Amino acid sequence: MGDYRFFITNIFLSVFVLIQIGVLNAQNLNKKTQLNAEGFFTLGQVEGRWRLITPEGSPFFSIGLNHIDPASLRYPENIHIWEKEYNSSNLKWLEKSVKPNLEQWGFNTMGWEQEVTVKQWQHSRTFTNDELKALDMAYCRMLPFTESHQWEKNTKHYDFFSEQWIEWVDYVARSYCAEVKDDPNLIGYFFSDCPTWIHDRPQNEWRGPMFDPKKLETQEGREELSKMAKQYYKTIHEAITKYDPNHLILGDRYEVNAPIAMEVIQAALPFVDVLSFQDFKNPSLHLKEWYDKTGKPVLLADGSGIISGEGIFKRVSGNWYKNQIEALFDNPGCVGFHLCGAYQRNKSRAKGLLDEYENPDIENVQIIQQTNERLNDLIKKSNFKKTTVNYN
Repeated sequence: MGDYRFFITNIFLSVFVLIQIGVLNAQNLNKKTQLNAEGFFTLGQVEGRWRLITPEGSPFFSIGLNHIDPASLRYPENIHIWEKEYNSSNLKWLEKSVKPNLEQWGFNTMGWEQEVTVKQWQHSRTFTNDELKALDMAYCRMLPFTESHQWEKNTKHYDFFSEQWIEWVDYVARSYCAEVKDDPNLIGYFFSDCPTWIHDRPQNEWRGPMFDPKKLETQEGREELSKMAKQYYKTIHEAITKYDPNHLILGDRYEVNAPIAMEVIQAALPFVDVLSFQDFKNPSLHLKEWYDKTGKPVLLADGSGIISGEGIFKRVSGNWYKNQIEALFDNPGCVGFHLCGAYQRNKSRAKGLLDEYENPDIENVQIIQQTNERLNDLIKKSNFKKTTVNYN
């Protein structure tokens, strides 16, 4: 009789846990921070899959390219191209080079434009509004709320409970979001790139992670991290929606191959629309795992396969790209893939779809272009009926 009761109790507990997980996933599926979606990119379901929905109401899988910097065309050996072809104008370069190439290659989104300048140092500046208008395509915006990127050596962590940081967050949202809040080309906002919540890298060991991972061995420590992460995401969410109620919140871009505390993810879920990740190994596997865990739409915000090139230079693998984006496209929770290009290689990142003289990597670009064209055709043929998704 005792064994029977033990068996029944275990079944009851197992069912209870599964129900709780299902409730959590349902809550996350139906939770959206966007206050006003009319006329802007939003989220919806198409044939049982999460997709972005364009301002016009069509399904959209974000196929993006990251790291687009005109300084790659201003070395002494190639500045003559910059001066002759583009009259030393960023706007002309965007209109005559970047926009037509991205469209020809099948990209429909500019991901994160900032590029490596010096290894383990700051990235290039963001594009101005005039430059974004010249590009005239869907794009995402990175907001500098923190400096806790895993790749940046000379940065520091902030106290998320301090009045100074809260004021800084308000300033960033007031400065960046208020001026693009009516832009229908904007998909949404990223925060930090590969934030070091509980992990570290050798180049920034001097500062350590934002939160001591040893504290996670205790309930008290886990609660402390939950409180800290909630303060971070809630403060940013309130600031963004205060100045821009129209666009999606894409959140931090987590390094999927580094430790990620569930306390951080759970804290983020009510305050972001999408979970964004970086992965240079197996994003199709890892993003499926995170979608299954949370029920939240996911985005590969950065990733690429790298193959050897000549000298200091490397190449972006077209075959890796094809295999990963096709698998991600079939993931019912994935809304896009932004390729870690760069657009044009420089001497720091040392890889790109164009070389320093604007010659394309024909072999790999051809694979990327053919793959993108096929996926764009599939999106256009989707059986999508515009409906109102319950996000309450």
